[in-house]
Formats: sequence, structure tokens, C-alpha cells
Amino acid sequence: MRGVLLAGLLLLSGLAGSVAAVERVVSLAPSLSEIMLELDAVDLLVGVLDSGERPAALAHLPSVGRYRQLELETLISLQPDLVLLWPDSISAAQQRQLRQFGMALHIVEPRNLAQLAEQFDEIGTRIGRAERGHQLQQRFSAQLDVLRARYRRERPLRVFYQIWDVPLYTLGGQQIVSDALRVCGAENVFAELDLPAPQVSVEAVLQRDPEVILASRAAQLNAWRIWPQLTAVARQQLWKVPDNGLERPSFQMLGAIELLCQQLAKAR
Repeated sequence: MRGVLLAGLLLLSGLAGSVAAVERVVSLAPSLSEIMLELDAVDLLVGVLDSGERPAALAHLPSVGRYRQLELETLISLQPDLVLLWPDSISAAQQRQLRQFGMALHIVEPRNLAQLAEQFDEIGTRIGRAERGHQLQQRFSAQLDVLRARYRRERPLRVFYQIWDVPLYTLGGQQIVSDALRVCGAENVFAELDLPAPQVSVEAVLQRDPEVILASRAAQLNAWRIWPQLTAVARQQLWKVPDNGLERPSFQMLGAIELLCQQLAKAR
């Protein structure tokens, strides 16, 4: 293994100083793999980090591990000249190792939809698909504007977005899904929290009294029915998130946001 790592270090150090066009890309998040697919750049992908089912077009690619379980030796053996990185997908220690090996990293962690749109353009430029990346950015931004205008509310709908039940976790205001809620005329009732996925109490939810409760699994919603004083329970507005693509920041997120907006538009 030591020999492979040393060879990889020498090779990648040379690549880092090269001005050659990107030809071999490893993606370390499903959302980044989807962006490569959306950029018509699957031909450049030589490896992906797995988390759940892959799109069929990516089924043939080698795996470099799973979420938070990167197989570093496998990644190095693929000799990438660019690694697309979502920071939370691998440990901080492995991120340091990637830098020590001189790998060219493109870090992607959009906090809002405008930043996601910029990433289509930036990644497209980085991999030699600048025109396609710019087109995606323009289309994504324009269609978001249409959704904002269509689903605007005079008073934002108060929404609690649950991502886990025991313990109870939600999304903070700096998480991109919170921005998707705003597109739909809604507001995350925990928008003041900065952590991406803060733990909260049932008492805190009761105090904020959301008009809608969303969860990724329908089974998580049943527990709220014992609290009839909640507006969301009284109005029977306990809904499963219509498309889990909402939690994968790539161009496909646009369709998931539209489905979310359609669902929230039904709220009383």
C-alpha cells in the first residue's frame, strides 16, 4: 500500500502543477456525480463515492467507497486530475490527506440556490464544459424566478422540516433546503439556527407552532398526532417530502422544488 500511495503522490503532484485540461474526475458526493451527468461530462468521471442508488448512466463507474468511508488507495489508483468534494462526505483527516497528496480539489458546499447555480458554471468551466455549465446556470436561475413569482405569499407559511425523529433533528437556516422553502413562499421555523442539522426538542417545535410539518419518511409524522394543539396537526398538514431529490443539490433539485411548492400551495 505504501508503494501505491507514494506513486500516487508523485503522479498527482505533477498533475497539480500541470495546465493540461481535466480528463479524469472523481466525484465524492452523489449530488456532484449528478452535476457531472447534467453537464454531459460522464465521459470524464473515473470514480464516484456511493450513497444510495446511482443513476443508471453512472452504474459502470468504479466506487471509491461510501459516505464517510473513503477508500483512499482506490481513489489514488484511479489517477484523477480533479476531485469534486462535498466536505461532509469524508472525514476532516481524509480531506487533509487529499491535500497532502497534492490533489486538485474543487470544493462544493452551496448554502443557497444562487450558490448552487454558480457551481454549474464553475464546475463546467473547470472541466472544459463551460458553455453547458453557463446554460445550466441561466436555466436554473430563470426557472427559480418563475417559481418564486408563482408561489409567493404575503405571509410566509411556517414549516418544520424534520430529518430524523429520535433524537429530533431539523435543518438550519443556512441549509439549502431552507432556501427552497423560501422559493415556495414558506419559512423554516428554525431558520435562526446556523448549524446544518441542529437537534431540537419537541417543546421547541410546539412553541413555534408550524402550519406544516414535513418529513422524509411518512412514519416520522405519526408521532405528532398526539399534539392536537399544533396547527399542522389540527389542519392535517403532516406531509412526506414529495421528492427526496430536494436534499441532493444538483440541477434535478429544480423539479423537486417545484413538487414541494405544489404541495405547500395546498396548505390552509
